[in-house]
Amino acid sequence: METVSENRSHGGTQGVYRHASAQTGTEMTFSVFVPDHQESAKLPVLWYLSGLTCTHANVTEKGEYRAACAKAGIVFVAPDTSPRGDGVADDESYDMGQGAGFYLDATQEPWAQHFRMRSYIEDELPALIAQHFPVDMDRQGITGHSMGGHGALTIGLRNADRFRSISAFAPIVAPSQVPWGEKALPAYLGEDRSTWREYDAVALIEDGARVPALLVDQGTADQFLEEQLKPHLLAAACNEAGIALTLNLRPGYDHSYYFISSFMDDHVVWHAERLSA
Repeated sequence: METVSENRSHGGTQGVYRHASAQTGTEMTFSVFVPDHQESAKLPVLWYLSGLTCTHANVTEKGEYRAACAKAGIVFVAPDTSPRGDGVADDESYDMGQGAGFYLDATQEPWAQHFRMRSYIEDELPALIAQHFPVDMDRQGITGHSMGGHGALTIGLRNADRFRSISAFAPIVAPSQVPWGEKALPAYLGEDRSTWREYDAVALIEDGARVPALLVDQGTADQFLEEQLKPHLLAAACNEAGIALTLNLRPGYDHSYYFISSFMDDHVVWHAERLSA
């Protein structure tokens, strides 16, 4: 693991790191904020998954999470959204290819070789984080934005025994039913729609996935709200399944980091309550 940078911030260390990933076959970059702590302490960890076109840098530079994480004593980990580099398949559109990994393991060419973000986030990166940082892997939470909100919900629902807390900002809750997913899922996974269901939060809940609670924040002025995000579908699925969903509709907020940073503290506190020893 290579250290790209480390900076003192909010009573902790904000680092950016790079390593060679066996899952993606590429170098992957991620950021980690570690609050000050006693030498022997193991801290809870909050994973943040970014959205379409983003890298680790978007939330690291604009997410405004460090003060809240330092106060709560939570390690904050932000990976990239996809493999990148020469030889990695790409697409000229913003919603396919590099920057648009959708947190799945692709089975179709030309994506299958490198686009293994599910295995990277669920298996490889957690092992690396546990090896190099002072984290308590029995106290994990996950959150994310947009495509990353989709990733947080689906990874959390598939691994309910691992994550004590799951939240999202403006997530794609049902990619099987919206244009972004109807484009990406067949390209990455093939035309058999049954294989899409494990990458669709609403479908996972319909198929029996259960967690105690979910937190979602959604701006009412989000340009993607009606066509791509459709939080009412998640609300209906949670209501039917008996999952306690807190869905905060935020008047006037859009899809940007102005929105995310406005409510990041709320999410960190919500996770901290569930990640306490």
